[in-house]
Amino acid sequence: MTANCFVDTNLLVYFRDVSEPLKQKRATSWLTQLWRTRTGRISFQILNEYYIAVTQRLKPGLDVNTARVDVRALFAWRPLSVDRPVVEGAWAIQDRYGFSWWDSLVVAAAQRADCGYLLTEDLQHGQEIDGITIVNPFEKTHEELFAADG
Repeated sequence: MTANCFVDTNLLVYFRDVSEPLKQKRATSWLTQLWRTRTGRISFQILNEYYIAVTQRLKPGLDVNTARVDVRALFAWRPLSVDRPVVEGAWAIQDRYGFSWWDSLVVAAAQRADCGYLLTEDLQHGQEIDGITIVNPFEKTHEELFAADG
């Protein structure tokens, strides 16, 4: 069985980043598999960060209409709201692990979304945080991860 994967903003951004062709290829592969297996999860925080990153920070950036199409498509993943339980969970993670506030919110949202994995390059690959395994999607492919799980 394939566990749900919470996707951090960077994987979504690299999907659109033509200046990083190797990372773009890997991001495309990951996202294709997550769509195929219906195991991708995100939060509204991730959607907001994605929209800002691809329209304002990415060079060349996306036009707002293309970015909005992407965000609307990702609504199919039923984004998690950053509500009180997520915030409370993030405080606990921040206190226990010393992560930044934003990383703590991402981990708490992944927990709340019942994910086995968090795909990010911002935390230590292989680290386990209260039942969630951190996976750097640029170090391990979807196939490698789930063959090992298998």
